[in-house]
Amino acid sequence: MLITVLKSKIHNARVTVCNVDYEGSLSLDEELIKQANLRPYEKVLVANVTNGERFETYIIPAPANSREVGLNGAAARSAVVGDSIIVMAFAMKEPDEEVDTTVLIMDEENNIKEVKKLKA
Repeated sequence: MLITVLKSKIHNARVTVCNVDYEGSLSLDEELIKQANLRPYEKVLVANVTNGERFETYIIPAPANSREVGLNGAAARSAVVGDSIIVMAFAMKEPDEEVDTTVLIMDEENNIKEVKKLKA
């Protein structure tokens, strides 16, 4: 039996761009992708802390160190610039298998304030 566990989380990121006229996705600073142990085009669940909405999309890389957190296409209707969001990715594992979980806690400027390494 496989179970689904949290693999990566970016907590309290601030939306910097909303672009409805785009194919769709979440554009994330390449450095944040790397630090959060995410991959380009990986499926993610996004929770908007500001308005309570949740939606699924995938990640595309934005320029490194840009601190971009952009919602594109239909996802851009789920937030406005300045909203606080949580980005989560999950992994399937056996119940007795250990998975390293990375959690990034962000500040108001999308700088990494804290990195937590957890075992799931």
